Amino acid sequence: MTDSNHVTFETAGVPVKAWTKGVPFEAEAEAQLRRVAALPFIYKWVAVMPDVHAGKGATVGSVIATNGAIIPAAVGVDIGCGMIAVETTLTAAQLPDDLKSIRSAVEKAVPHGRTNNGGPGDRGAWANLPPRVANAWKDLEPGFKRIVERDATLGRGVTPEHLGTLGTGNHFIEMCLDERDHVWFMLHSGSRGVGNRIGSLFIERAKREMERWMIQLPDMDLAYLPEGSDHFGAYYDALKWAQDYARTNRALMMEATLEAVRATGILPPFELGSEAVNCHHNYVAKEHHYGKNVWVTRKGAVRAGDGELGIIPGSMGAKSFIVRGKGNPQSFCSCSHGAGRKMSRTAAKKAFSLEDHARMTAGIECRKDADVIDETPGAYKSIDDVMTAQADLVDIVHTLRQVVCVKG
Repeated sequence: MTDSNHVTFETAGVPVKAWTKGVPFEAEAEAQLRRVAALPFIYKWVAVMPDVHAGKGATVGSVIATNGAIIPAAVGVDIGCGMIAVETTLTAAQLPDDLKSIRSAVEKAVPHGRTNNGGPGDRGAWANLPPRVANAWKDLEPGFKRIVERDATLGRGVTPEHLGTLGTGNHFIEMCLDERDHVWFMLHSGSRGVGNRIGSLFIERAKREMERWMIQLPDMDLAYLPEGSDHFGAYYDALKWAQDYARTNRALMMEATLEAVRATGILPPFELGSEAVNCHHNYVAKEHHYGKNVWVTRKGAVRAGDGELGIIPGSMGAKSFIVRGKGNPQSFCSCSHGAGRKMSRTAAKKAFSLEDHARMTAGIECRKDADVIDETPGAYKSIDDVMTAQADLVDIVHTLRQVVCVKG
């Protein structure tokens, strides 16, 4: 059935409402959504954003409201991953013609990437915590100790050393210009290694619980933790902490980025503007929808309540958007979290050459090497088509185009 702004299709369980008009919607993503919709605790329907693509168990670009249970794999292992953006008083006319020194300054200020398999000397972690990071860790440490007392394995890995660091994959730091030629800084990252440990541990625990209770699932990555069960409280406590870690991580990187750019001395003094946004797009929250308090898992989706600001980034060569939510109840007050991949990383590396990548990122100060081919703009859906498909979910407040991009 086709509604005015989205398509609704029936499943063996609840319906699926998909804001996918005019954008690719792969068969495997639809199959995953049907499997999620068949679970007995899904509330009302599954909402699908236009950047939808197949993920691990649950589909990236989906909003899953549940009554009395959470699916750890639907949240994923990059718990609290999201975006932060700040407007500045700088304008395009005040930027130098060559932006390489700005990119280099940011790359030196914020650890990014990964070396030595994440072991000693990893360039993506701090060797010594800067005072800013050490102070932020003091606020997070009591919660971490509580989590580790319950599950010692979660303490076996880098944690404070990842705070204020970028990571790899599609995580980035950008300097952008909006439609008025005002300069913005924007970045994308989450809870780093500790979020991965938390997600991985409870995904496996949920699977073991399904085996213990002899519950048959169409995909074991849909294993869930019922509210009130042995592991539910431990998971939600760790989940909330990881979401706080992720939000702090982004704020610290933004502070370091602004400080590094100012220290180059090549820009005039500047202040922050009136608008700033820090939002998750891989997370769980307890929310009220259609007269009931339910768990809402946004896996690659942003909360877009009435008047709420959000960030929808494009690829490293495409536009990004600061948006204001319309509070559409049918999407559980949500919108997309980006453009969404239209091909896998492996496929992208086969499909595009260095020349293709250079052409698609022309005019942007960014990496042009083979290690970022999987992030090249052609691997993603058209951000313009994605925005058109969700016109009833958000209004565009600002349109950003990047001029500098730092990738992990």
